[in-house]
Amino acid sequence: MDLGLFMQPLHNPERSITDMLEEDRQAAILADKLGYAEVWVGEHYSSSIEPIVNPLQFFATLIHQTEKIKFATGVLALPQHHPANIAGDAAQFDHLSKGRFIMGIGPGGLASDFELFDIMDKNRAEMLVDSIDLIHKIWSSDAPYNIKGKYWHIKIEDTVIPKLGFGPMAKPYQKPFPEVAISAMTPHSGSARQAGLHGWGFASANFIQECWVKSHWEQYVIGAEKAGRAPDRSRWRVARSVLVAESDAQAADYLAREGNSYAWYYDFVLDDMRTYNILPVLKHDPSLPDEEVTLKYCMDTMIISGSPKTVLDKLVALVDYLGGPFGTLLQTFKEWDDPAIQQNSMRLLAQEVMPKLNAYCSTKVAAE
Repeated sequence: MDLGLFMQPLHNPERSITDMLEEDRQAAILADKLGYAEVWVGEHYSSSIEPIVNPLQFFATLIHQTEKIKFATGVLALPQHHPANIAGDAAQFDHLSKGRFIMGIGPGGLASDFELFDIMDKNRAEMLVDSIDLIHKIWSSDAPYNIKGKYWHIKIEDTVIPKLGFGPMAKPYQKPFPEVAISAMTPHSGSARQAGLHGWGFASANFIQECWVKSHWEQYVIGAEKAGRAPDRSRWRVARSVLVAESDAQAADYLAREGNSYAWYYDFVLDDMRTYNILPVLKHDPSLPDEEVTLKYCMDTMIISGSPKTVLDKLVALVDYLGGPFGTLLQTFKEWDDPAIQQNSMRLLAQEVMPKLNAYCSTKVAAE
């Protein structure tokens, strides 16, 4: 199993955007130095708490600051953009990064962005599929173009001038295309089923209970089997909140601090889920009363924390619960309120926990 870093990212809006972006850059650079395979970054146009507007633009600042880590958009909200814009931007970034690009896509998740782009009442799941289909058709063809979708029409016919180079659109560095992956959050996610149907990778969100993460694989299998594809667990990323400390006591002491970044994060998530009436994703049992879904409950049930040995034991249990090894464990970024703690957590996870977890996974696969 690979190790990756997932950054929405969430930040305290009292900080300057400049500081937020620089911290995010430093986290990605550290991840590369520690051997993380992927870094995921979200797209949010109208949020003071999730400040990265354009993940490709953000990633472009990191290409020459890193060596091997792949850059995954987490995600490009395709219904918010014309497919020709995404096709051009993604192809260019793929060349700039020389193929270190994973094309994470999704229907979007920020209500204020839906209003901004006037897609609140649109069928965003349908728009997503239409968009990626058009993008792939652009990349698979040459000028002149006349590609009709349900929501967009790609047309360059009357202004093609070969001797001036007018008309052709860029194709990506990776052939035929960069890997496509979609995010999944809701119980029994339709997005996970779509991933299986279309042969995409998928990433299960970290701010949901493990039972719903497991349901994502089940839906992926349904989609894959419907399309006649063999389900591939290596395409599955699982995001979790992981804090590795020198000891169980150090981890507990940090998480007991008032306003620590993990508490701040889950307090925001809890408020967000309540606001949009999607609290069930935080429940391990749908019958659990809403009033029992507290900050303490979320932190107790959705943070994997402790010493390297304790975290290893918990991750082994997670692997077993999910039915075996999966492709990538995505550690979710939290603000560096205590940089020494946060950076050491990344180091311990990469250097002390993951080698032993992978040894366990190898033994488990061999036994099967």
